[in-house]
Amino acid sequence: MSAAQAVLFEAPEPPQKRKQDFATAALADPLKIRKNDTYETPDCATRALLRVQRLPRRIWEPACGPGAIVRVLRAAGHQVIATDLVDYGCEDSTSRVDFLMETVAPAKTLVTNPPFKNANEFVRHGLQLCDTVVMLLRLAFLEGAQRSDLIDRHLDRVWVGRERLPMMHRPGWDGPIITESAMPYAWFVFRKAPRNRPIRLQRMSWRDPVGGANERG
Repeated sequence: MSAAQAVLFEAPEPPQKRKQDFATAALADPLKIRKNDTYETPDCATRALLRVQRLPRRIWEPACGPGAIVRVLRAAGHQVIATDLVDYGCEDSTSRVDFLMETVAPAKTLVTNPPFKNANEFVRHGLQLCDTVVMLLRLAFLEGAQRSDLIDRHLDRVWVGRERLPMMHRPGWDGPIITESAMPYAWFVFRKAPRNRPIRLQRMSWRDPVGGANERG
């Protein structure tokens, strides 16, 4: 995952301060440490999405970062157009592509883990370009008056984990490895067409099931 707009580098805070902030998860990380807001998506999150949500063969990942989501989708047989503003080394991707400035989508469905600081803008712009926008977001995204139009008109389904996701660490993190996130995440499925039914909120497991079962609703 990466930001659609680059952030100038600043020196990181002292190690003891970084550890204090990390104890309260990425939410506490100052922007100068987060830089381009790149936190790689755990593979289990994308595999869980594939078990519960039907996706077309062709998908756009506009904040591909090093390629965490891309690799899992491609391994499952999807054709993924991977782009990002910054070149993180994702295989078969295009860099220097500012998603928020794009006017034409290479696919009708978008799947990404957007930069936290640009989440609202990513959803809004995604709905201008694509029929379906699927994003990994904090469950608290359901709150907030400033995105009421997105939630009340375009949010179709929320897949929330029964467990917590593994902690998402930024590249180069050399602090303690936390096995579980301090906050709940979910896959949000938005549709360009206004919704005419209640939002469907369903629980799923982030863990790989025994026997490859799926939970599609």
